[in-house]
Order: sequence, then C-alpha cells, then structure tokens
Amino acid sequence: MTISYMDYTNPNLTFTYDMRNNTVSKTNDQNYFNLLGYKQLPTLGSASLLDIFMSKGHFVEPHYHQNASELVYLVSGTVTVSMINPFTGKLISIPITPQQVVVVPQGWWHFEEATSDNTHILAVFDAPTPQVILGSDILRLTPTNVMAETYCLDEAQYKAAISPITQTVGIGPLDNCQKNRELDEFRSAEQEEAPPVGISAYGTAPHWAGTSVSGQPAFLYSQTPYRTQAPSYYPQPYFPQPTYGQMQGYAQPYAQQPTAFAQTYFPAYGQQPYSQQSTTQAAYANPYQFGAPQAPVGYR
Repeated sequence: MTISYMDYTNPNLTFTYDMRNNTVSKTNDQNYFNLLGYKQLPTLGSASLLDIFMSKGHFVEPHYHQNASELVYLVSGTVTVSMINPFTGKLISIPITPQQVVVVPQGWWHFEEATSDNTHILAVFDAPTPQVILGSDILRLTPTNVMAETYCLDEAQYKAAISPITQTVGIGPLDNCQKNRELDEFRSAEQEEAPPVGISAYGTAPHWAGTSVSGQPAFLYSQTPYRTQAPSYYPQPYFPQPTYGQMQGYAQPYAQQPTAFAQTYFPAYGQQPYSQQSTTQAAYANPYQFGAPQAPVGYR
C-alpha cells in the first residue's frame, strides 16, 4: 500500500469528481471514455479509472500500459477482452457479461471489442495516472521504410494500407472510416459489374453495346460488333450486308458477289448471302467436283 503524505486538513481538498467533465477520447456519442486520475481528484491516491462507453463493432484499439495493471469490469452490454501473453506468445480472448472482470497485467498488449450496443466498461488501474502506448501511434509514426525493411514488406502497399490512420484513434473505427469503406465497397461493386473487354459477338448485348469497356468502338479491339447477332436458323455466323455496295465498316471480302453470279436468296432454306454461286461459277472454282463428262445414253 502506498503511503500518503497528503494534508487532509487543507480546506481546499475535494473528495468527489464528475467524470463527465474529463472526456479524453471521443469517436461519437456512443463511443468515448472519461478519465479520472490524480490530477482530477488528488485524494484518489495511487488508483485511476477509465469510464468507457461503446457500441457494437467498436474496439478500444490495441495498446499497452507501461506503468499499470488494468482491471476490466463490465457494467452493461457484452465485451471480449483480448491480450497477448508475452511469456507464451499466445493470444487470449475472454468474452464477459455484466459484473464479470478480466485482469490485464502491466505492459501486456491488449484490446477490447464491444459485441453489443450500450456496452459500459470500468477500467481500474493501480497507478495515479495510467500511461498508454497506442497502436495507431505506432503505425502512423514509425517510418514506413523501417517497417518494410524489418518485416520484408512492400513499402508502397504498406504505406497505402496505413494511410487512413492520420491521428490517434482511441476507440475505432472512426466515423470517417465507415464512409470510406462504403465508398470502397461501391467502387468494388462497379468494377465487378463491368464486363471484360473480350465479349462474344453472339452473346447478349450489354447496355453499352457497340463500345468496349473503355468507351471506344469495338472494332478497334478486333472484336465483332456486339449488335451483330446470328439468327437461330443460320448454321454459320451471319453478317448483315447493305443493299448496295460493300459494308465499309467491316470490309468483308465476300460481302458482295458479282452481279453475273447473283442468285435468288432464300433465307428459309438456310442459304448464306455470301455463298450463293451459280453452277458455272462453282465449276470454275472446282472443275472436278462434277465428275468426268458422260456420253449420251444412245451412244453407249
């Protein structure tokens, strides 16, 4: 027990204090803590107290107290107290309910997670003022090259990962973190919905049909235009042809047949507009496909 040399005859001594007057960290109206120490109440002696309020999904960030042990007492709600035992190298996680306690030895790395709303914790310390080293300060103040070289990390990726940590946190996540997460999720959803550049010409055309993902005409990427669909009765790819002249945009070499070889086009019989040939034309293309000439029957 610490011996007190306080002059208790001093008329200015106080024996009470309203902790609402000393909020030392506040994330929002549901997540904050108040401190009572020697400076607030000199007659407190060698003890100090944190009055902690939290909502579900929030954490008292990872930290340690270099000068005090901590007794965690749960008033309401539910919380999980986690700490690393430096002697075994193991993480210990202890969920508690109201009126249960957890002790965190001096200097142990630990954190608390509220697992329900309206969580209220009292943290009692065996020191007049609890000293603390917070994880957010370690991450944002340690040079990124030191972390990268020490732990074999990609410095650029590590720097980007910790870039949101611009201040001491206390209870996290901070409100602006939620907004940033929602924005990141929205952007990720957009990227997932965007189809790849290479799309089959005969698939269902998306709402941006006729252009690539970059907004450029599809033919710049050697793609068949999306609006070209193959009718179900065509066994081969079908390329609509203009009434007169060649299709300049696609320049199909077989698009137009010479007028001399033009035949009637019957789509119902599955004929292709570019495959219509007269018998004479076919003979020129392959003179042997009809066999050798035969003599009339009367001369055999």
